[in-house]
Amino acid sequence: MISSKRFSGYSLSSLQKDLIAGLVVGIVAIPLAMAFAIASGVRPEYGLYTSAIAGILVSLFGGSRFQIAGPTGAFVPVLLGVVIQFGYEKLLIAGFLAGILILLMGVFKLGRYIKFIPRPVVIGFTAGIAVIIFSGQIANFLGLENLKKEEAFHLNMKEILINLNTINLYSILTASICLAIVILAPKYLPKIPGALLGLMVSTVVAALFFPNQVATIGSTYGAIPNELPKFEFPELTINVVIELLPAAFVIAMLGGIESLLSALVADNLSGSKHDSNKELIGQGLANIITPLFGGIPATGAIARTATNIKNGAFSPLSGVIHGVVVVLVIVILAPYASAIPLASMAPILMYVAWNMSERKEFAHILQLKTMDSLVLVSTFLLTVLIDLTTGVGAGLILALLVFVVRISSTLKVSKVLPDPNDKLVKPEMVKQGSNCPQINIYTVEGPLFFGTTEQFEEEMEEILRLKPRVLLLRMSKVSIVDSSGEALLMNLVKKFKDNNQQVIFSGIQPELEDLFKKTSFYQLAGEENFFAHTGAAINRALSKLDEKRCKGCKHFSFAECSTLSKEETNPKAKRKTKPDLGLI
Repeated sequence: MISSKRFSGYSLSSLQKDLIAGLVVGIVAIPLAMAFAIASGVRPEYGLYTSAIAGILVSLFGGSRFQIAGPTGAFVPVLLGVVIQFGYEKLLIAGFLAGILILLMGVFKLGRYIKFIPRPVVIGFTAGIAVIIFSGQIANFLGLENLKKEEAFHLNMKEILINLNTINLYSILTASICLAIVILAPKYLPKIPGALLGLMVSTVVAALFFPNQVATIGSTYGAIPNELPKFEFPELTINVVIELLPAAFVIAMLGGIESLLSALVADNLSGSKHDSNKELIGQGLANIITPLFGGIPATGAIARTATNIKNGAFSPLSGVIHGVVVVLVIVILAPYASAIPLASMAPILMYVAWNMSERKEFAHILQLKTMDSLVLVSTFLLTVLIDLTTGVGAGLILALLVFVVRISSTLKVSKVLPDPNDKLVKPEMVKQGSNCPQINIYTVEGPLFFGTTEQFEEEMEEILRLKPRVLLLRMSKVSIVDSSGEALLMNLVKKFKDNNQQVIFSGIQPELEDLFKKTSFYQLAGEENFFAHTGAAINRALSKLDEKRCKGCKHFSFAECSTLSKEETNPKAKRKTKPDLGLI
């Protein structure tokens, strides 16, 4: 549904801003759309169809005010792999299925969870994609011939080395002219898109000074038709869906991540706030409809979105205008695009790869020499050497293991001793307090989950060995208890009950107490053994002790032990304590 809020306060001046921004972004998108399509192994016009259709739909139905969608570099290695393995027709089906998955992610409000992917994993696969895009354009830059397109990185590099004898100096000259303009234009001609200027100048130079000496879009792919794409619904069967579902899942996840990252960049540049789930719905709709017209998968394009904002866009209408501009180019100027040399497209994609490589962030994480560095390098190398799915999957698993190891070290189980600075506590009590067979008091701090249960279990085994009559666990600083942690607590309570012993809890967080009430643990431990404050819990613990001298302590009686309760329950009691001692 189109939100009217994003068009609030719209005026003639706003329309003028959207027209200018949309025109500029549309011009910028044209060479990139064709270049990304070619790099993905499909005809250049399919990239134009994608920019036009997906660009309009995401602007109308997405959750970001300034998002520009279209084919992006992030998709190149994934789409090329699908085309090599299954062909263009099945790429459309994979894109269609990916659109459904993205739409469902938005409907079920999974947008916020996608953003939890660790930064080293994102940087790792982004840098890996940049290397694949850059290396994939070496052949066109050098004008190499007779190359066989391979899915694996090392095989493509092997093909380049084998065919180095076919280097075309005219291609190198054409590519160098375009590259120089792309690099220098932002400095000397900031108002003119460098990619478009470089493409035009290098194409004219090649056509005038050495015609028919370099491969062009027309000579490689045939003429680009100057007509709009026709609607065609794919033939879906259960077998085809099952076959393409893994590829569709990768496209969906990558598209979701890239679109939300782009929307976040738009927020930072414009001061706006996007709706993650609505953005996924818009991206899903775009990727469902675009393949029906021959377009390839699309997502939010960070560079084009930034260009949109910097050129004064006011509303999503600028994105719609950008799509209309691409449509007009298809209808009016498509035949002229056939003369563009492939060598002119190569430096544009190389420059894009360089900018998207996150090289500074990559170097920063690498210099930290922590487990994050290992996650980064693993994700990067596996993305480049195997594929994106393996790289991201392994990166996420490794990042999860690193997280578990880190958070596991935050659990602390410490015994609470009587405070030696307290006037009510005798020296003998401090000396013998930790070995009292009647009552043990422990403070538990940190998460109690599957990664910390072993440490907690070791501590509890030691307590069971001492056989106290009552164990008081102070858990006010326990933030998480998962099913493994709960099972361990239940096992502890059962063992104490079997030995005619008692476990009492104090300070449990309300959300954890609610969780315990929903399970059998609350009933097993006994509702009467849960207390909000330690003082009340100590009173309960002392009521469980014998009304006679503590047999193990010898130095103080039950009556003297009760001073521990008094200092907790008397708010006027003055105590001098150290941070790690006493009952808090």
